[in-house]
Amino acid sequence: MGEVKVLGAFISCFAYRVEWALLHKGIKYEYIEEDLQNKSPLLLECNPVHKKVPVILHGEGTIAESHIILEYIDETWKENALLPEDPFERAKTRFWSKFADEKCLCSARTACVSEGKEQEKAVEESLEALKILEEELKGKKFFGGESVGFVDLVVGWIPHWMPVFEEVGGFKLLDADAFPSLHAWGERFLNVPFIKEKLPPSDRLRAIFTSIRKGWPKK
Repeated sequence: MGEVKVLGAFISCFAYRVEWALLHKGIKYEYIEEDLQNKSPLLLECNPVHKKVPVILHGEGTIAESHIILEYIDETWKENALLPEDPFERAKTRFWSKFADEKCLCSARTACVSEGKEQEKAVEESLEALKILEEELKGKKFFGGESVGFVDLVVGWIPHWMPVFEEVGGFKLLDADAFPSLHAWGERFLNVPFIKEKLPPSDRLRAIFTSIRKGWPKK
């Protein structure tokens, strides 16, 4: 069905979710690391609008934006489906994925690199989002049910990136007592074989986010 390439960056959890999806489906691909401070002509050509990773190259086509890429992967390779077949459940999956990125990931990253009132606001917003995700997850093994699905890949940054955010930013969000379902899910998710084999070393993530924090505009 054509050669598959993924343009990604070490720091990007958005790129990792694309690799996880391909690994989950057993699709061989070539990974190309991008320097986000010095973007390659290939990246600028493949994603001229946003100029961001991830981008997937499949045969003669290129696709950007991680949610769209995940849907493309799921529709192209049917093994180990990420999205449910039922239209209503598919719509719910898209809702929770969008919510998680917009309300949880964005605020958690801001909390990691900011200070003062900006950080306090971001931590508060993250906590509220995590509470909602906790309720959605209750009674489930994964967000996708009994196996890893679309939402699990989207929120897969939480158990691995969140501890780095907390350490660098000097706050605590993912408390095991406050979020027992999320905490248990996180341990379960990180031990899924294809997830376990594709995770960035925490020490490198910590160094990068510490550097970003130092350069963050002070308000």
